Amino acid sequence: MIDESAIRLRFQALDPLLDERGRRRLAAAEAMAAGRGGVSAVSRATGMARSTIGRALVELRDGAMLDDNRVRRVGGGRKPLSETDASLLDDLRRLVDPATRGDPESPLLWTSKSLRKLAEGLRGIGHAIGHNLVGDLLRKLGYSLQANRKTREGTNHPDRDAQFRYINDCVKAALDAGEPAISVDTKKKELVGDFKNAGREWAPKGSPEEVRVHDFLIPELGRAAPYGVYDIGDNAGWVSVGVDHDTASFAVNAIRRWWRLMGSIRYPRATSLTITADGGGSNGSRVRLWKIELQKLADELGLAITVHHLPPGTSKWNKIEHRLFSFITGNWRGKPLVSHQVIVQLIAATTTKAGLTVRCELDPNIYPAGVKVSDDELKAVELLRHEFHGEWNYTIRPSGRILHR
Repeated sequence: MIDESAIRLRFQALDPLLDERGRRRLAAAEAMAAGRGGVSAVSRATGMARSTIGRALVELRDGAMLDDNRVRRVGGGRKPLSETDASLLDDLRRLVDPATRGDPESPLLWTSKSLRKLAEGLRGIGHAIGHNLVGDLLRKLGYSLQANRKTREGTNHPDRDAQFRYINDCVKAALDAGEPAISVDTKKKELVGDFKNAGREWAPKGSPEEVRVHDFLIPELGRAAPYGVYDIGDNAGWVSVGVDHDTASFAVNAIRRWWRLMGSIRYPRATSLTITADGGGSNGSRVRLWKIELQKLADELGLAITVHHLPPGTSKWNKIEHRLFSFITGNWRGKPLVSHQVIVQLIAATTTKAGLTVRCELDPNIYPAGVKVSDDELKAVELLRHEFHGEWNYTIRPSGRILHR
């Protein structure tokens, strides 16, 4: 009597080490050793088809395929499903098309549908297919999963480039005359507390700093709003870290603090101040309170303040973004911002090989949101709009002075 359990044990022990031809030959050898009825017994023990074992017996007797590395005979094996199922690829393309991004003529297409959902959809219209094979077919068709990439700036204003040239000429003229020119903006607001901060920092192996799983505001700590001032001519930065709303009053007070602690020392004979800023946010071109607060500052300092706003959709080109804020982000990478004081210290410690220095100070003042400015208050601002895009370029003079442009 043939011991099928022993055959099964031997086959299971060797199966992981063998390729298709090796498994076939092992089954044939077991059948030969078993004698009469061996093919049927081995088939039951291994689950291998009797016809496969029979072909292997012929190979053993004839010595076939001993002189090459081929596992199967030429043309052997199961045909790819894409060949036996003529409509499979076309149906897969139709399922993917509604979610396809980009130019259909592009050599690389991509899909946001999951492999399992695509397989389920194909099975629903009669194709016997699993999600792993769907992935193989998508790659064969030139698809791959991809993340979003920020590349579009929106509709370009027809005078975008002309505005940049105008800003460049005005800033250059100010610097050549020895007058200060600054770039301003609010850095991304940060939650204060033991939250995850992007980036990695050296630490003992296996001992990462533990932080909270969820980024929920801690009421007693709140948020930090860093408003930066970058001195273009001096490669120096000032950052006011606010604890309240990011308003025009907060923004202008940051400029005020920079001037009193840094600007006035660097430019003791200044008669004007040139500011480049984004077109939106607390220092936006349409923010009335921004102009009211700048009027107060001009009166306090006795300086004519000229503002140039960047065209819409170009905030990433603001000098402060890549000359100050990017280095601050790199300096505090991987460090939880556990308190306002830690934020101030990390910002103030930012330096570069090119000589950047940064001063930072906490601004504990309260700046109410939603302050309304009446038409009469706005009319009282000594504002001179430039001939070229006066909504983007204007000068606010100290009260009582007459400016010509």
